[in-house]
This record gives sequence, structure tokens and C-alpha cells, in this order.
Amino acid sequence: MKTDTAPLIRAEDLSRRFGEFTAVDRIQVAVHPGEVFGLLGANGAGKTTAIRMLCGMLPPTDGRIEVAGVDMVRHARRARGQIGYVAQRFSLYGDLTVLENLKLQAGLYGLTGVRRRDRVDATLHLLNLTDRQAVMAGTLPLGYQQRLGLAAALLHEPQVLFLDEPTSGVDPMARQRFWELIYTLADSGIGILVTTHYMDEALFCDRLALMQAGRIVAEGEPETLLRRPLPTPILELDSPDAVIFERLAQDWPEVREVIPHAGQLRIRLHAGTDPAALRARIDQAATARRLTVTALHPATPELEDAFVAVLEENDG
Repeated sequence: MKTDTAPLIRAEDLSRRFGEFTAVDRIQVAVHPGEVFGLLGANGAGKTTAIRMLCGMLPPTDGRIEVAGVDMVRHARRARGQIGYVAQRFSLYGDLTVLENLKLQAGLYGLTGVRRRDRVDATLHLLNLTDRQAVMAGTLPLGYQQRLGLAAALLHEPQVLFLDEPTSGVDPMARQRFWELIYTLADSGIGILVTTHYMDEALFCDRLALMQAGRIVAEGEPETLLRRPLPTPILELDSPDAVIFERLAQDWPEVREVIPHAGQLRIRLHAGTDPAALRARIDQAATARRLTVTALHPATPELEDAFVAVLEENDG
């Protein structure tokens, strides 16, 4: 990531309104060469609207956008040769083969002759699609369809890549392989902006912006966001009787939320609650009902904890 160079994507005070509804509210975005920048938020947070404005598909109501040195508000067409875009849903032709789709897309980008053949071959190889090139695109598994969409977006060797929920609905192994490809592309110097609602996937990004109701409410490296102090204590309970403890904890006044997690319970307390009060509750329940407590300790914060804390701070 080259943070000492000018950003490939820059947005300032970017907004989009649909009538009285504000979908994106004065956001700031900067993505440098070789950087993977993530927009993380729930469905409806404004991520897709933001990415469609950034890549020139939707005009903003207010604000400035510059991509690959081009003013996207005034001259969006000039930048399209430097932009690759992969939509959330498969947008190529299901009744054409993999190879036919790539040849068609290459032609739309103005690639012809040897140049077209070389770029199609290169993307087939990069995306591990060579042995699938004769397969009808509509019959491909979802993970391979996403690879094909990415291959089509890379044919013209863009400087900037926009990925809108690229692994939505894809199985975990296919998601992992897709992210390995993203890292490879970032290492080549491409600036990448990706939207996601997967917390584990967001950790793969170099920097994150958390979106809520059209606004960016927190931004930084994942490690920095994880170090934010949590307003509500969280304890982790390990017990063979976790199901019973989960049921009991729902009625304890100290408890705000009980989250089953990898065979354990993560118990989130109300803000200002002394964790010792919960420990006393658990000890009393264990003694009275002859339940076993294997371990009880402060939970290691996860990105979802930080995200929930930020959302609650902004709601408050």
C-alpha cells in the first residue's frame, strides 16, 4: 500500500438523496494504490449507493469524487477505462460460455486482435478459469460466477477496482480463494474498494469505514478499531452447561445480551455494570443447580463488538 502517493479514489462530502430520503450523508473516502479499503455495514446502510456513485454509475446530489485523477462528477466517462466493477449479483450472460463472455467484454472495452486474445488468456489463468472456459456461465457455481465477473472487470487492466458484496452467498472456501485473488491484485498496485457485511471478511481489509444510515461513523485499520474501549463489559463463559446458563442469564438484570459463540457464551453487560455482579450470579447458579463452570473471563473484543459499540454510541 502506497500511502505516500495520491489516492486513486477520493470522495469529499459525498451525499445522495432520493426525495426526502438521504441514502448517503456527506461521507469522505480515500483509497491509495495497493490498498484494500472496506465499507462495512448492514443491508441498507448506504454501501451500494456509495459505490455506485464512486464508479460513476449514479450521480451524487452533493460532493466531489475523483477516481484515477478524473473528476467523476463532470467527466465520469473519461475514467471508465481505469475502473473495474463487480456487482453484487452476477451480471454477465448466462447463455454464453465463460470464454464467449470474456471475448464480448473485451470487445466492449475496445480490445481487439492479439491484445484481446492475450488479455482473455491472462485473466482466465489468473482466475483459474482456463478449464472452465467452455462451460455455460449460467451453470457455474456461484463462486466461479464471481470469479468470472472479476475476470471481466480486469480485462482492460484498470487502476481501480470496485467490488460490491463480492462474496455474498458464496461458501467459505470460495470466499477465502476470492480474497487471496484480491490480495494478489492489491500487491500489483490496484486500489480496491470493497463493500461487505461479513465481519470476518472485513478483517481482511487494510482500512475499514463503518457505515450506518448513510454515514461513516468510524474509520481506521481493523486493529485500531478493535482497540476501541467498549462501553459495555463482555465476559466469556465456558461450561458444559452453557445451554442452562444461557436460559438463566436472560433474566439477570446485569445482562444486556447473551451470545452463543463457538461452544461458549459471550455475556454482554449493561454499561456501568461491575462484572463482579455477574460472577456472583454465575457462582450462585452453579452452586444451587450443581452446574459446572470451566472458565469465566473477560472476552477478547471482536470486530462485531466494536461495530455494535459504535452503532449504539451514534444511536444514543
